[in-house]
Amino acid sequence: MSGILPYLINALLYAVPAIYFWRSAWRPKAGAAVCGPRPVAANARGDAPQHRRKGLDQFAVFVPLALHSALLYELLFADSGLHLGVGVAISAILWLTVLIYWLGNFFYNLQGLQTLVIPVAAFCAAAPAFFPALHPLENTAAPAFRAHLLIGLLAYSLFTIASLHVILMAMLERRLHGGAMPPMMQGLPPLLTMEKLLFRIIAAGFVLLTLTLVSGFVFSEDLFGKPLQLTHKTVFALLSWLIFALLLSGRKIYGWRGRTAVRWTLAGFATLVLAYIGSRLVLEVILQR
Repeated sequence: MSGILPYLINALLYAVPAIYFWRSAWRPKAGAAVCGPRPVAANARGDAPQHRRKGLDQFAVFVPLALHSALLYELLFADSGLHLGVGVAISAILWLTVLIYWLGNFFYNLQGLQTLVIPVAAFCAAAPAFFPALHPLENTAAPAFRAHLLIGLLAYSLFTIASLHVILMAMLERRLHGGAMPPMMQGLPPLLTMEKLLFRIIAAGFVLLTLTLVSGFVFSEDLFGKPLQLTHKTVFALLSWLIFALLLSGRKIYGWRGRTAVRWTLAGFATLVLAYIGSRLVLEVILQR
């Protein structure tokens, strides 16, 4: 129980602000307009409470994020080697996702994303306790492997943010066509601005995914002396790369946006999840290997 307790505490620390963000984000204020125009500018007195609230929100996320960092460091860099089972991988991807969101919120208005990112982090923070790594990974001392692993985790995290971002965009678009606008959505940037940010995130994730695949081929050659085999993980990773390549090409050539962007983004992310998380889940949880 002592081994599980820190992860449950971490999940609880995420869950408390997650519940608060969710309750305050989607409940319309009394007297709010259904879909009226947003105020052009806030006065000086209104800006100060908003900045203070954002600072408190950032601190509320920083506390569980700091504990999450310490727990992951202990798991990933144990004396017996690098433990990256399915539970640790899920936790690491969400840790990077929260970290990127938390840092990005200093420069962009990402307040709406916290209602989606933090609840997911609350569930995933406890994953290493319930899905522990069965054994450490081999050949983890090689710098090529560590670089490959870091780039891959970053790619997963960016695509996680892109998927949550595109879900938020879909919810905002639906609210714009009818119904009261929740408080958190009232402060979001225009839909076109969010769309530009989405494709920047996808483009950055696509570059990292490309580097992950290329480094995977190089890593396989250096370590095993043979090309990378077309395993379940490799096939789904290549398929995900192809989906995001088509999405970015369609955006550039045909101006794809809206529901088309939503479908392609979620399809690419789901395929990427199957590439590693799905394969590790089958091997470690179902087959116990």
